[in-house]
Amino acid sequence: MELNEIFDHQTEGNKKAIEALKKDFMTLRSGKVTTTILDNITIDYYDNPTPLNQVGSVLATDATTITIAPWEKTLLSDIEKAIQNANIGVNPNNDGEVIKLFFPPMTTEQRTDSAKKAKGMGDHAKVSVRNVRQDANNKVKNLEKEKEITEDESRHGQDTIQKATDSANSTIDTLVKEKEAELLKI
Repeated sequence: MELNEIFDHQTEGNKKAIEALKKDFMTLRSGKVTTTILDNITIDYYDNPTPLNQVGSVLATDATTITIAPWEKTLLSDIEKAIQNANIGVNPNNDGEVIKLFFPPMTTEQRTDSAKKAKGMGDHAKVSVRNVRQDANNKVKNLEKEKEITEDESRHGQDTIQKATDSANSTIDTLVKEKEAELLKI
């Protein structure tokens, strides 16, 4: 393994951490409700945990309502239970055909709570980036120990790794600030 491979691997790891953060942000509720708030909810469908959007139609019918129309009516009660267990801040309304979720306007407290969750998600992404950095640094130190690169090359490699880490952390900070601003805006 050479230094460029290590750098490429680190870049890939940092990108994955940032993409995971963006995906996590989609599960947070902001002012307008989106169906992504249900992305982490699964139901037991023929003994397989299955996402809601794979057992029915999930639509945001307006800014505060989500409608779930299962393809099999027998799933209505399972979907209802899964939503209640997910504790997303709303009770499902089952009319025998579809389940409707009516989200009340977010309170300041809910917005603040969501902003805190966003910050926690950002911290989690930074931990991932640090783990990628540690892995890359260990590989560089191993190359030096095996005499495949010089001490100067090792130092230069570790500096490059730190710069990539700083860049990824800066991107994460920016994303978190933007998300917090979006969540706190009324």
